[in-house]
Amino acid sequence: MIKPTPKWLLSPAGRALAALLLVVALGLVFNADGAFFKLGTHRDTLRQASTYGILACGMTLVIVAGGIDLAVGSVLAVVSVAFSLMTIHGGWSPWLAIPLCLLLGAACGGVSGGLAAWCRVQPFIATLAMMVFARGLAKTISGGMKVSTAVQNTDGTYRYVDVPPVFRAIDSRVLSENLSMVTVIFAVCAIIAWLALSRHRWGRYLQAIGGNEEAARLSGVPVNMAKLAAYMACGLLAAVAGLCQAAQEQQGDPEAGAGYELTAIAMVVIGGTHLMGGRGGILLTLIGTLTIGYLDKILSINAVPESRRLMLTAVIIVAAVLTQRHRRV
Repeated sequence: MIKPTPKWLLSPAGRALAALLLVVALGLVFNADGAFFKLGTHRDTLRQASTYGILACGMTLVIVAGGIDLAVGSVLAVVSVAFSLMTIHGGWSPWLAIPLCLLLGAACGGVSGGLAAWCRVQPFIATLAMMVFARGLAKTISGGMKVSTAVQNTDGTYRYVDVPPVFRAIDSRVLSENLSMVTVIFAVCAIIAWLALSRHRWGRYLQAIGGNEEAARLSGVPVNMAKLAAYMACGLLAAVAGLCQAAQEQQGDPEAGAGYELTAIAMVVIGGTHLMGGRGGILLTLIGTLTIGYLDKILSINAVPESRRLMLTAVIIVAAVLTQRHRRV
């Protein structure tokens, strides 16, 4: 007699937790001579996954509304470059540079959202165009070079400047050096996104739009404004991730963030948020972030090449989507 599947495993949260437990079990088996059991491994896993997790929080808002944002990696890059130019080369105060960078990210998201909401451009096309544009903008304002502490003088020579204190603050550690400040920023972003999606009327609007946009419109939901706000929030969070990326690398790299959108989507989907929209949440995305973060770390400490890690991420996305479709049938 075949035993029925446990009820908790049938829910999105249950399947997400099962995936996380499976990855942790793999780490216990393939522990790289005990490296997986060290506190530093888990601390570094959280730090490395935090930037992706910030992107995934914004991606969750868009996907719940039935959209997609392929531009988050490029927005991260342009904000990283702009922040480095302002603070490292320009010597601007972080109290001015940070709000301007956040505004830049929100504006990029707003353009994508406007194209998708009012111009009826498919989100895939709208955000693909923004992905290309933002990447080109990052390369244009940086001159195609990394913006580092090596500043070029008018005569062509170089001088070196100190890393701005704001970079060290963002990349610092707290709780006796056991918790990265980037992880704290990720936690704050996740809490705010969770409150917006689960406890605010706007979050219910997004779920209604993702479930049935026309029905939501007939019910009086301001569909266009809600979708625009989702893409702006996604761009804003991509800007936060760009600030963290610049601080961690101590430079602005116009090539940064390439492929990050794939990882962010994988975190959202493996957590259980439906790509078709209507159902999902930030807590599920947190589980997906830990799952992908630990999987990447386990592969890294076992010296698996990055190319194979990318291939595995693609396979995970397909498997998660197939699981969702099976449950809908």
